[in-house]
Amino acid sequence: MTTRERGESGAGAAPIAGLLLAAGEGSRLGRPKALVEVAGERLVDRGARTLRDGGCRPIHVVTGAVEVDVGYAASVHNPGWQSGLGSSLRVGLDTLPEDVDAVVVALADQPLVTASAVRRLLEAHADGARAAVATYAGNLRNPVLLGREHWPSVHALAEGDVGARPFLSAYSHLVTHVPCDDVASPEDIDTPEDLERLQACLEGRGSAPRRPT
Repeated sequence: MTTRERGESGAGAAPIAGLLLAAGEGSRLGRPKALVEVAGERLVDRGARTLRDGGCRPIHVVTGAVEVDVGYAASVHNPGWQSGLGSSLRVGLDTLPEDVDAVVVALADQPLVTASAVRRLLEAHADGARAAVATYAGNLRNPVLLGREHWPSVHALAEGDVGARPFLSAYSHLVTHVPCDDVASPEDIDTPEDLERLQACLEGRGSAPRRPT
């Protein structure tokens, strides 16, 4: 199997990290999303595993409302987690090792994002992409790959409850679109109804319609 087929960095290549944002309190859901179990697995574990299985190393998990431990991942606390997703992204980027060349950013509340989607981003990176985003029906969602040279711009633009989206918009000419419709879904868990629907999907009892935006 080739490096590209595996979606992993080749021997001697600079690492591509995985960054999972899992700091929110889940106000609409009624409990922190990181600790919610779907198909017998906490969302934080599922998200970190997806990044690891997709070929990312090392894995960092940004926490906030609750502290969580994923044995093989570095846990990073965001003291300003209440300000929104942007601060978690900034804190997470600041903690990555200096030898990391790029990072794949994912959200803990999207359990239908798969390792195959992560591998496609790494394949795009191997083909020369320095910023890439998974798309669904042509819409930019998650995960997102960001080369190290873009982190200062991402850092400056990530404010409030938005993460990489302002960067993807401002620097759209630099961003490679990676269709992932056939291997993943960007459906997220915001409410108890979302949780019930996606739980049924993961257990083979239903399907999850994909949101257009």
